Amino acid sequence: MAILKPFKGLRPPREIAARLASRPYDVLNSEEARIEARGNQYTLLHITKPEIDMPAGIDEHAQEVYDMAAENFARFREKGWLVPDKEDNLYIYAQTMDGRTQYGILGCAGVDDYLNGIIKKHELTRKDKEEDRMKHVRITDANMEPVFFTYPAVPEIDNIVADIVKNNSPEYDFVADDGFGHHFWVIENKETIRRIVELFEKIPYTYVADGHHRTAAAALVGAEKRKRNPNHNGTEEYNYFMAVHFPDNQLKIIDYNRVVKDLYGHDPSGLIEDLKKNFIVSPKGFETYKPQRLHEFSMYLEGQWYSLEAKPGTYNDSDPIGVLDVTILSNLVLDEILGIKDLRTDKRIDFVGGIRGLGELKRRVDSGEMAVAFALYPVSMQQLIDIADTGNIMPPKTTWFEPKLRSGLVVHILS
Repeated sequence: MAILKPFKGLRPPREIAARLASRPYDVLNSEEARIEARGNQYTLLHITKPEIDMPAGIDEHAQEVYDMAAENFARFREKGWLVPDKEDNLYIYAQTMDGRTQYGILGCAGVDDYLNGIIKKHELTRKDKEEDRMKHVRITDANMEPVFFTYPAVPEIDNIVADIVKNNSPEYDFVADDGFGHHFWVIENKETIRRIVELFEKIPYTYVADGHHRTAAAALVGAEKRKRNPNHNGTEEYNYFMAVHFPDNQLKIIDYNRVVKDLYGHDPSGLIEDLKKNFIVSPKGFETYKPQRLHEFSMYLEGQWYSLEAKPGTYNDSDPIGVLDVTILSNLVLDEILGIKDLRTDKRIDFVGGIRGLGELKRRVDSGEMAVAFALYPVSMQQLIDIADTGNIMPPKTTWFEPKLRSGLVVHILS
């Protein structure tokens, strides 16, 4: 059953919280982070992307960059920009996008839950990315950024959250530069905390929605610390890591699309003819066309949009992986027609999160950078859970969750 543990969070004073909160480290590169942090001494990017305080072009994985993260973290604490709570608390972190608000319980998940499969994942992780975050956790001795989990909705938890939100002003409440709202409450009532923890103990599994590498790194560093502590007893703070748990019925996955650099020797008409083997191909003209249902794709090629509807028999509805549109596209188009065998390593393909809109696909093809673009219908939460429950792994770049969690509203110290 799922572990949820309250903890003494390290948090910013209310007056600087909006400026300190930052986007996650892995959604922007070093140059984007430099631009985003310009003129803002408070942003957590000084800790999560510390290369921004060093000469441009430095290797972001150099030891001195990790050392800078630790130095900046110490400075934030000394200046009172991150201040410890006096008691162990749980927190509510809510986000608003397009008029829809999702409410998560922020607390600590258990390292044991990750190691024992109570926390389920749906993506593979890369060792180099795991090690990068492990170094960051080791040197800061903290979880600087929460991971994004989901769980099967529990009505009583929903009611507790709704009651807190209705009767208490948020500790932090701001709209970020991207237009998304972020709202944060501290749950201090011990009886309320006890009941939420008790309800989580009845939840059989939780699921990593976003942040697989941070989750793996946090759990693996916790396991390392156990081995190095001769007096380990299981109650140490390193046995837990910070996560925001959202009920599954409040989350929405958006599309994650593909652009390809060339047609692998085909001309446009030849590509369309090859597609007709497995798809019903329908021209849609010059106006942007978005897939309307499962197993329908849209394609942008030479200034025009097309609908590609997978023919019956080209997919297996009883296979949790085979039924995914990313699998259908990968097998029948990217591999069979365009010669892309490995989505993780092939340099001819790139991925575009749906938050950028289909106009970004059009722009990249019209610019000549890419030759063709494919838009997919979003994966459902039920598909994600089905895959995790069956021990399967989704193909790369399948799910895109938005809005992203802001980092810095609370930090978890490991010792």
